[in-house]
Amino acid sequence: MRQPITSLPSLNCFRAAASLESFSKAADALSLTHGAISRSVRLLEEDLGVALFERRSRRVFLTDDGRELLNAVEEGFGRIDQAIANIRSRLPTSRVVLSCEPTLLMRWLIPRVSAFSGLCPGFDLQLVAGGGPVNLGQGIDLAIRRNDFAIPDKLNQVPLFSEEVAPVCRSDLVDRFFERGQVRSDAPRLHTKSRSDAWATWSGMTGNPVSCQHGQVFEHFYFSLQAAFAGLGVALGPKRQVQDDINNGLLSAPLGFVKDGSEYVLLSIDRIESGSAQAKVRDWLMSVV
Repeated sequence: MRQPITSLPSLNCFRAAASLESFSKAADALSLTHGAISRSVRLLEEDLGVALFERRSRRVFLTDDGRELLNAVEEGFGRIDQAIANIRSRLPTSRVVLSCEPTLLMRWLIPRVSAFSGLCPGFDLQLVAGGGPVNLGQGIDLAIRRNDFAIPDKLNQVPLFSEEVAPVCRSDLVDRFFERGQVRSDAPRLHTKSRSDAWATWSGMTGNPVSCQHGQVFEHFYFSLQAAFAGLGVALGPKRQVQDDINNGLLSAPLGFVKDGSEYVLLSIDRIESGSAQAKVRDWLMSVV
């Protein structure tokens, strides 16, 4: 008798972890906890009776069985995506579902959506949180992603903006955490699991010496930014995620912003046709970045 297929959510967790080679990055991409990803993968391995990953030095690598399963999962999800895209393409609509990385969605995109609604009354723009690999066509039309993972060549990419980061803290605590153009050595650094090397990367770009071992570690970026606002220390803040708070005097970035070499892009299955519903969203995004 044919055994039932393993649950799709578990396969989706496996797919994200395999593509990103990190349970932490997969958790951030799917807006789940590290523990939830780990449990899903463990249950999948127990169900199949094989190890899908080798775990070495905080990184995970696919075994031969894991690689075989990933190829099958990618093919399966791809066929589902295409079927849904075909069905949706036959329906005339002014509705677009836009996926965006959670912190960018909360701190930059949502505060600006009312302006889009004013420009396009009656347009149904649905926002969903998500990060990393995306199943375009499976209920999602467009996706805003940072290009810190391998984006499939088959997807159309529209560059939106370069990522710029800066150490930020609560405005009334600048003198406590910064001095002489540097972050004080005793200032608590706030870290995020999804960008665990962010402080080291920033230090290398700016020549500003920092200790990457000092401070709390949070699951998601918005937690570290909220911790900075609460006065718990200094977080590395992406410009578009903190600019509103800086403009309102809630946060400060005394050392200014630097580009970290990555950028955000708008992803779609096909090239966006002029005059289409997706083109309206693309053009509006390009006007506000």
